[in-house]
Amino acid sequence: GLCAKLLEGTDIHTGAAISFPLGQTTIASKVFDTKDAIANGANEIDYVVNQTEIKASNWDYIKDEMSQIVQEEMNQLTQLCHEHEAKIKVIFENCYLEKEEIKKLSEIAKEVKPDFIKTSTGFGTGGATFDDVKLMKEHVGDAVKVKAAGGIRDAKTFMKMIECGAQR
Repeated sequence: GLCAKLLEGTDIHTGAAISFPLGQTTIASKVFDTKDAIANGANEIDYVVNQTEIKASNWDYIKDEMSQIVQEEMNQLTQLCHEHEAKIKVIFENCYLEKEEIKKLSEIAKEVKPDFIKTSTGFGTGGATFDDVKLMKEHVGDAVKVKAAGGIRDAKTFMKMIECGAQR
C-alpha cells in the first residue's frame, strides 16, 4: 500500500511479484496473493507459473492456474486483475525449460490471453535470450505481448530484443 500511495497521481506502475521465484504455491494461494496485491494498490502483477507442474507436463493444471489469475469469464476471482485494470505478466523462467515447454506455455497463453508472457524472474540461472523471445512471439502472435527480462544491459541488446518480438 505505501508504494502505491507514494506513486499516486504519477504514471509509475506499482508491481507485485506473486509466487517468486519458482511458482511453487497453490493456485488458491496465487489468486489470494493477486487479489491482496491489487487491494493494496498494485497495478501490475508478475506471477511465476508452477515449474513442477510444467516439468510433469501437467498442462491442464498450468492452463487452470493461468485462467484463474487472468481470464475475465472464469469466475468472480479471476476477474480481479482486469476489473482493476492491472496488467498480468506470466513468468515462464525459461532458463529451466526446454524449448517444447516454452512453446506449450506460449500456446496456453495465446488461448488464455494474459497481457504479457515474460522470459525470467531475474532469480534464475539465466535471463532473456533472443531465441526464446522469438519462440515465444512466434507462438503467441499478436494475442499476447512478450517481455524480455534479465541480461539486457545495453542499447544494442535492447534493440535486438525488440527485433525478436519483445514489446517490453
